[in-house]
Amino acid sequence: MKPLMQYVDVCIGNEEDAELCLGFKPDADVEAGHTDAEGYKGIFQQMMKEFGFKYVVSTLRESFSATHNGWKAMIYNGEEFYESKRYDINPIIDRVGGGDSFSGGIIHGLLTKPNQGAALEFAVAASALKHTINGDFNLVSVDEVEALAGGDASGRVQAKFVFLENVAKTQIFEMF
Repeated sequence: MKPLMQYVDVCIGNEEDAELCLGFKPDADVEAGHTDAEGYKGIFQQMMKEFGFKYVVSTLRESFSATHNGWKAMIYNGEEFYESKRYDINPIIDRVGGGDSFSGGIIHGLLTKPNQGAALEFAVAASALKHTINGDFNLVSVDEVEALAGGDASGRVQAKFVFLENVAKTQIFEMF
């Protein structure tokens, strides 16, 4: 993987990716749920120095159970670190597609938002919402993601099911 890094501007991954693919281990005990962002700053700086990335981004998951996770992320642009707000996702309906929705969200955010913090908040909200939807695809709109990203800071994400024409459709999400 390392030879390909010269072509990467935005490095997106998690602690396992950093260690197994690039040889960087954060100072964090993920298995015990210790995902303090401070433990990631050193490897973000090292990765940026070694590979010349414009951004280094990582999700930080706290796994309480298969259906209950804490979810946040961190981004570094070579000058400053930004840690997103934390979402408490309970219950998780489907984790499949959560990473893809995060990656798509950060790319969208970096292209459309005024700064890396706003971009990261958009990505984390998009992914948190995806965790509440069954299937591979994130079926929420940009407006729904922005509503969650800009909502209150309590960070609890729950799915609300709306019945339309006798079909259950996950459409509206609320943060409590």
